[in-house]
Amino acid sequence: MTENGLIVGVLALQGDVREHRRALAGCGLRSTLVRRPEELAEVDALILPGGESTTMSRLMVAADLMEPLRARLAKGMPAYGSCAGMILLCREVLDGTPDQRQLAALDAVVRRNAFGRQVDSFEADLDFGGLPGGPIRAVFIRAPWVEQAGAGVEVLARVPEVPAAGSAAGRIVAIRQGCVLATAFHPELTGDRRVHQLFCEMVRKPSEAPHEDMRVRACR
Repeated sequence: MTENGLIVGVLALQGDVREHRRALAGCGLRSTLVRRPEELAEVDALILPGGESTTMSRLMVAADLMEPLRARLAKGMPAYGSCAGMILLCREVLDGTPDQRQLAALDAVVRRNAFGRQVDSFEADLDFGGLPGGPIRAVFIRAPWVEQAGAGVEVLARVPEVPAAGSAAGRIVAIRQGCVLATAFHPELTGDRRVHQLFCEMVRKPSEAPHEDMRVRACR
């Protein structure tokens, strides 16, 4: 596929698929739904949307997508995960289920439902590294946070250290490792396209030297 023919897949097993496709269209890239391995093989990049990470993991196994997706990520396919997508992309999840499987595309440990239940969902303004235009409004819905980030992981955003943040103050909520981006929050729900624009630039001009099995490799 040529630069002008780039297509971003959106994993369409569960979650806010339509909102991500709308955001991609606003950034000038075509998108398509991915539910089967043959559809994954046709895309240049992939978004893993929010939803319920344990359910998404089981559906990926049932659809025979887990191993093909791991292979594509290891070969340098750009990917972006929001909320549940972040959980799936990390190498380890805390408070997951025994059968939950990880894609291990990010050298990070993530805590599932770290912010609490659905009723504890909230919004906050975050400073996001590398994004122009000031703080970004972040929507957290039963969100995870990153407990540990490896040496090759770039921390892009943390919850502000203010009294109102409570135990969430300072927690990592956005990371990047080479071609892989993840946020604990849902930028597709706010109309602010800056996170998607960052990902689209990653798709158009993949960065150098993210990880492969936690080793350095080139991103194609």
